[in-house]
Amino acid sequence: MRIIPAIDIIDGKCVRLTKGDYNTKKIYNENPVEVAKQFEGAGIEYLHLVDLDGAKAKHIVNYRVLEQIASKTSLKIDFGGGLKSNEDLHIAFNSGARQITGGSIAVNDVETFQGWLDKYGGSKIILGADCKDKKIVISGWLESSQLEILPFVKNYQKKGIRYVICTDIAKDGMLEGPSFELYKEIIKNCSNSDGQSIKLIASGGVTSIDDINKLEDLGCEAVIIGKALYEGNIKLKDLEKQL
Repeated sequence: MRIIPAIDIIDGKCVRLTKGDYNTKKIYNENPVEVAKQFEGAGIEYLHLVDLDGAKAKHIVNYRVLEQIASKTSLKIDFGGGLKSNEDLHIAFNSGARQITGGSIAVNDVETFQGWLDKYGGSKIILGADCKDKKIVISGWLESSQLEILPFVKNYQKKGIRYVICTDIAKDGMLEGPSFELYKEIIKNCSNSDGQSIKLIASGGVTSIDDINKLEDLGCEAVIIGKALYEGNIKLKDLEKQL
């Protein structure tokens, strides 16, 4: 299973929120490139980079940070937060993103998101399916929708989506463990006609190496780790054994 540390950006700085609440912002490092280099030095290959300013502004903001990390490390970066237009997408890819994650746009502008999927394919475009009480939440988790997560994911799987990042907001930043039952349900129910399940990337609440092992046993393709790394619950040297 792929291990993917997260870097969330506000004002160019590495931060973490609790349950997506911007008022809970905690700055962990003024220099995200420094953090990314630490991950790379531990043997990490992947990075989940989130533009929280972009999510709020509804257009890409922190692409310079993406550019710097991509040019100064060999990390394979998936980038999300505020990508709403073809121009945003071009900027993200031109700045060094290997993959992009679309969440709000997959709800609010299906035509544009489908266009991205048709043009770049399922290996480049990730579906962001963040939820609360199994309902999809958008705009940096500031807005709720009435879309149920399972039909939402299954619908996009039919349209060509292969990778899905799912965060249960109730678990995010709480260090109380992931939503194992939710992920189990998604993997079980979201299989294509060939019997291949969605490549599910679990995010939110991961607190220990044991959590990571349980997610792998469930069949998750990857796991995103944020606050547990920054708070020291999981150490980079522990992750090295998982790689």
